[in-house]
Amino acid sequence: MAATPAQACRLALVLAMDVSNSVDADEDALQRQGLATALIAPAVRDAFLASDQPVALTVYEWSGRHHQRMMLDWTMIDSEVALQAAAQKVATTPRFYYEFPTAIGYALGHAASLLDTAPVCDAQTIDVSGDGVNNDGFSAHEAVAVFGLDDVTINGLVIDVPEDAILRQGQLDLVSYYAQNVISGPGAFIEVAAGFEDFARAMEMKLIRELGVIMVGQAAPAEAAVKQ
Repeated sequence: MAATPAQACRLALVLAMDVSNSVDADEDALQRQGLATALIAPAVRDAFLASDQPVALTVYEWSGRHHQRMMLDWTMIDSEVALQAAAQKVATTPRFYYEFPTAIGYALGHAASLLDTAPVCDAQTIDVSGDGVNNDGFSAHEAVAVFGLDDVTINGLVIDVPEDAILRQGQLDLVSYYAQNVISGPGAFIEVAAGFEDFARAMEMKLIRELGVIMVGQAAPAEAAVKQ
């Protein structure tokens, strides 16, 4: 069911999906279906429903400075039915933006506005998936400062595409870039997908870790831990 600000929960989770111009139609389809598949994976389902306190979930696509589009409004995941409905919504929502750059700072600004309308929760996490570095507008670190996200965990799901890595020769690799410039906050970490074909697996592992930390009440300092 849809979440309202009055409903308490253990985690407000924002998932931000990259649809910048480096992501073609086939890759976008792998992302959307991959997220939908990960959401209903047995271990993820169990993590979502492991507590009497539910998780509030929202998902949006992002690319350029003013190009963010909702895929799933705030939804309280308090049953398997709610989780299945959320996955179905993600899988069937059409892509809205196609030809805009990668504005990670603005994506985080949009996430901050969503958290302003989130249910009251014990913790807040933003998860940024992407296959490139910020090339439009202010940085992720500037967004954290401007939008007051210091106490929010910002995790990264790096989509490591070999062809893109060749183009970035001589520059910081994408995992290191996310570690140094994107993730922040309590217990922050990076999950790595070996291309878009690996997105579902990486998203499943990331969700299990995010939901599991909150589930057992752990809160580690921010780290650049990477899982592949």
